Amino acid sequence: MNSQKNNKRRTKLSEIGEFELINRLSKDIKISNNSTVLGIGDDSSILHFDKDKVLVSSDMLIEGVHFDLSYMPLKHLGYKAVVSNVSDICSMNSKCSQILVNIGVSNRFNLEALEELYFGINTACKNYSVDLVGGDTTSSNKGLIISVTAIGSNKSNSIVKRFGAKINDLIVVSGDLGGAFVGLKILEREKEVFKVNPNNQPDLSNYKYVVQRQLKPEARKDIIEFLSNSKIIPTSMIDISDGLSSELLHISEKSKVGMDVYENKIPIGDETISVCDEFNLNPTTIALSGGEDYELLFTIDQSSYEEIKNNMDLTIIGHVTDKKNGTNLVTNSNQKIPIKSQGWKSF
Repeated sequence: MNSQKNNKRRTKLSEIGEFELINRLSKDIKISNNSTVLGIGDDSSILHFDKDKVLVSSDMLIEGVHFDLSYMPLKHLGYKAVVSNVSDICSMNSKCSQILVNIGVSNRFNLEALEELYFGINTACKNYSVDLVGGDTTSSNKGLIISVTAIGSNKSNSIVKRFGAKINDLIVVSGDLGGAFVGLKILEREKEVFKVNPNNQPDLSNYKYVVQRQLKPEARKDIIEFLSNSKIIPTSMIDISDGLSSELLHISEKSKVGMDVYENKIPIGDETISVCDEFNLNPTTIALSGGEDYELLFTIDQSSYEEIKNNMDLTIIGHVTDKKNGTNLVTNSNQKIPIKSQGWKSF
């Protein structure tokens, strides 16, 4: 847990002021996209996208609601804040090119803490070829607030929305599901142990994969590139941030279709299953309701089957049916159970 004391002098934000803070946090920023004409340093950034359509998405993370700094390192928080927004652009079959970051910080945060946060932000920007082109910093009465706005672009006919799925389409998911949720369960358990005995440092060596899925997830830009290279345009798409069940229902409702998803086809990692056993949880339930996996869920025409069948990162989990059929889980015992939204709820 994040409790080790460091005697190194920390710089209060009041000692340097807002403008010097911005200078410190932006000094390592590099521009990598031609669409960025002007980045940080003026009253506005300038972007140019030729004839492409522009996609904009925004997300907010609030301490105590979306993250817990007792086990979330600031560099991972910064990274995750970017990834969750990049994933929103990916979920429309597009690539993110710019972000804006707004933060509200209380006086318990010093310069060095924010430099760690921005190290994570800048690392994610480099990994995803995204330009940090602006934002704002302000004080907060309590805790840390991060708001990220992501900007991307694509040709109009390549952008994929939640609606468009049609009967007999294949339902496809990337990666594996449930890992982020059980990673959170591990961290929450170790936090409680630490509160009882602060000298007991957690051993997470058996949980590396699921803990990383929670603390440092990745957006599936690689899947977007694969689809583009394979000349596949999905008929509908969404990212799995709130749980598979919620996302299936979003697509089925927007597309006005039904869906049959097969329990034995849902990809769940071995470590995730092991942790589920440890906590006496049902792996299928966790895959359906866990959230924060940031995998992609999409539908494709059956004619695209040959192009995706050998991609080990993609799994066909079901097919699209008539709306009157509803959205169902076909269990291992061949029972159809209506899928209900069980994922993250903001309110």
